[in-house]
Amino acid sequence: MIHVSRSHAGVVLLAAVAPLALAGCDSVGRSAELAASPSPSLPPLTVAVTAPVARATGVPVSAEIGAKVAGGTVRSVRLVDDKGTVVPGALRPEGPTWVPGAPLAYGREYTAVVTAAADDGRTAQARTTFTTAARRPDAPEQGSGLYLFNGNTYGVAMPVAVEFIPGVPQRDRAAVQRRLFVTSTPAQPGVWHWVGDGSQVFYRPPTYWRPGTKLAVRLGLAGMRLSNGRYAAVDRRATVTIGRKLEMAVDNRTKRMTVRRAGKVVRTMPVSLGKSSTPSSSGTLVVMEKLASTIFDTTDELPPGEAYRTRIAFAQRLTWGGEFIHSAPWSVGDQGYRNVSHGCVNVGPDNASWLFGQTLVGDPVTVRGTERRIGHGNGWTPWNLTWREYVRASALPVPAALRNADRKVEPRNSVHSVDSRM
Repeated sequence: MIHVSRSHAGVVLLAAVAPLALAGCDSVGRSAELAASPSPSLPPLTVAVTAPVARATGVPVSAEIGAKVAGGTVRSVRLVDDKGTVVPGALRPEGPTWVPGAPLAYGREYTAVVTAAADDGRTAQARTTFTTAARRPDAPEQGSGLYLFNGNTYGVAMPVAVEFIPGVPQRDRAAVQRRLFVTSTPAQPGVWHWVGDGSQVFYRPPTYWRPGTKLAVRLGLAGMRLSNGRYAAVDRRATVTIGRKLEMAVDNRTKRMTVRRAGKVVRTMPVSLGKSSTPSSSGTLVVMEKLASTIFDTTDELPPGEAYRTRIAFAQRLTWGGEFIHSAPWSVGDQGYRNVSHGCVNVGPDNASWLFGQTLVGDPVTVRGTERRIGHGNGWTPWNLTWREYVRASALPVPAALRNADRKVEPRNSVHSVDSRM
């Protein structure tokens, strides 16, 4: 097993959220509950702002605007700062709460106006004025990373993969998950799944993304305090595209890889997998990283006489533990017949070069028949679970129709030094 540097997620570009068509605001600095006069046969329409409360100070820059409505629904929210700048944002689909499209500014006064409407066209408004915290808290930062880069194209198995350093405590995961937003076009439902110590959380639909899907992702965490005493200081965003469907299947019995594009076989190639003392991992894996040239170095892991430091071409990472698909000219005679690697999928130079030119980060790789199963979280492993297993690790309730989806789901909006093995 070799040491290849684990790449960290980059900070992705912030993108503006399109503002809603919002009602006007004609006064500031007070909270009110107003009712539209109903006709004798209609219930009254009332609306009140529940958060932030009127004249609140020290409000986190992650604040959302909460409302309570009777006799109607929230139609719009208008949030304006003390310089008259309108803050864009959107209502949550599941309830009368409005989320700013970006963190609020420190030490600023804001006025929110909530407009509710009844089915018969009556409207009512309520407002509140509050002030955000004067400055960023003096607290350790909660690290986060998003393994999507704005404008890139990914394979159909690409999960929305988020990393936290340190892991998010169990008691905070529901609140954090509520601030993780994914919109897919065309709409495909999905669920967040927490891994172990909370250092990783994945989002995926029940089946692979449709080719051509657009994903808009926001980690709206800036301003959140966690129970571990840390403070989330950064919002992250990415808008990406899902490319064509390409799948790789590796069979230890035949020692061959089959490559399919859009369901059709385009190439088969002999492979050599991990020998019995260092077996390759079976399961559904995902290409995590592509390196045209790198160095595998096992000098800190293997005893003298077994360790090596070797330059490798066309390496495609499958696990954090150091399993790759890569060119292995030294094992060409073994490929298709016997396993001689330290856990990687060895292929010949020509096949490795061709495959490297075909794949995207996010393409699925299914390995079958080896002596070891992939450990959950050792790479982007959410596809290695059944859907019912997967949804159990959401920190928020999953709607019954989505929880029981298994294979068929009706589309709907979802807002919601290198180490390696040879």
